[in-house]
Parts: sequence; C-alpha cells; structure tokens
Amino acid sequence: MPRAPEIALILTLAAMPAAGDVAYVTCQNGDAMSVFDLDTGEELHRIAVPGKPAGVAVSARSGVWTVSPDSKVVRRYSPAGEVQAEVVLDGGPIGIALDEARGRVFVSDWYDARIWVLDAVTLAVVDHLPTGAAPAGLALSGDGAYLAVAEKDADRVSIFDAGTLAPVHVVTVGTRPFGLRFAPDGRLFVGNVGSNDLSVIDPATGGILATVPVGERPYGVAFAAGKAFVTNQYANSVSVVSLDGLAALGTVEVGEYPEGIDHTSDGRIAVANWFDNTLTLIDAETLEVVGTLDTADGPRAFGRFIAEGDK
Repeated sequence: MPRAPEIALILTLAAMPAAGDVAYVTCQNGDAMSVFDLDTGEELHRIAVPGKPAGVAVSARSGVWTVSPDSKVVRRYSPAGEVQAEVVLDGGPIGIALDEARGRVFVSDWYDARIWVLDAVTLAVVDHLPTGAAPAGLALSGDGAYLAVAEKDADRVSIFDAGTLAPVHVVTVGTRPFGLRFAPDGRLFVGNVGSNDLSVIDPATGGILATVPVGERPYGVAFAAGKAFVTNQYANSVSVVSLDGLAALGTVEVGEYPEGIDHTSDGRIAVANWFDNTLTLIDAETLEVVGTLDTADGPRAFGRFIAEGDK
C-alpha cells in the first residue's frame, strides 16, 4: 500500500494540467514568483513567496519548490500557487535541485557547508551531506547518476553518487564557482564568477576537460541547440559556446545583471535579469532575442525554473 507522501505526490501529479512550457521565476526583491506561459508570453500568476526567494526547482509532473534565504524557508507549491508543504531550515539555504525519480530535493546550506536531503513531498529532512565552504548551485545529471555542488569559497566542486549519496570526487575549479549544470552529453559545466570562465568536468573521473573563457562574472549555465549559454552578470550578456569543440560563438545582449538561465522544449533560452525585472527569451539557433517579459521585482530564478509541457 502506498505511503501517505506517495499518495500526496500522486494527487499532485493528477492535478497538474497538460500545457506548454511554464516558467516559474523567483523574484527576490518582490517576495514573489512570476509564472509565465512561454507559448503566449502571458503571466499566469504572481505568487507571494515571503523571505526573498532565490532558489527554484520545478517539474511539469510534480510541482514547484522554492528557497527563501532570508526566512530560511523551503516551500513546495502547486502550479496554481497553493503552498502544499514548507520547512524552516537552520542554516543558510540557497540552491535547490530535484531528484524526481527518488522523491527527494537537495538544498545547499551556504553557512554550514552541507547539503540537506529532503523528502520531496513532505519536506522532512532525511539526511545531510558535508561539503566545502559556501555551497551554492546544485545540479543532478540527466541520467540521475550524479549530484554536483559548487562550493564557492572553496574554489571546488563536490560530486556525489546520487543514488547512495556517497562522495565520489572533489574537483578544484576556477575562482568562486557558483552556478553549474550537466550538459545533455553528461559533462558538467561550472561557472566561476571570480575567474570569468567555465570549468568543464568529466563527472565519472573527476577530471577537468577544459577551461573556457566567458564574460565578466558568469553565473548560470543552460544548453540548447548544441550550445552552452552562460549568463554574465557584470556584462549584461550571455556567452555562447559550442558543445562540440567548446569554441566561442559570440554573445547575446540581454537585460541588466542576468542570473538564472534555463532552456525551453522548443529551442529557446530564458534569462532572468535581476536589475531589469525582465525575462529575456533567445532563439538558440539564430542567437536572436525573440521576447522580453516583465516580471516581479528582482528576478533571480536560481536553478531549473522551466517546466516543459506536452507539445
């Protein structure tokens, strides 16, 4: 017989409508989350999220999770904005990643050098993983094999076996890594905000495959159309790098202080511009800006913020 959390997850899945891609943009200054239908550009909801939300993780099937660093609260929301669970953590929560297959979410603790492992439905704490100083961005590999965390003040990345939660590798990268993400081919790309470059890692061996220069203060990474896209906070731009050969393909001008970045199911890149209160949409093939959407105040969208719908 299913456990109560499993029944709750089933009910949540059944309640989520089939739709196009939906962006859930956490807006730190506005204590809000702007929710967009990316097919139409319509803002569907503007949901109150107290505590200056930054981190976000979403799934088209199972909901939305947010991290509010000021109040130390992690919340699970329904697509319509109903709070379904919340927990107050005791350190410095900031980044979040969803392990949907195993029913877990991971939250980085900036102050206490650890990762919380939470039940995805109830948000009960089920484990802790030690890390280096100031863990920030979290990422789960596409095949669910690896969990990676960027440890900003340690200038390194830790990689764990996502199934057993055992540590696998500690990798020294550039200066002050913050955001990171696994490419479709399994390589791990890490944005180093202090050295203005990307570290490209083989997660199986822990080896550095390449170091790629990008713009000033790279923050987040996303992938589409055989390319990596990197937000450059201080350059108000996105650097574009080919996945085949890691050649620089140019930059795309976006709004002021771009941070969170994610891909859509139809080949666009979405960029949250913190100081402009906008979401920029880029065609990943042509590298042209194809839309700009107004958000609540201070969009961060730190994590995976686009729920891919049924096309």
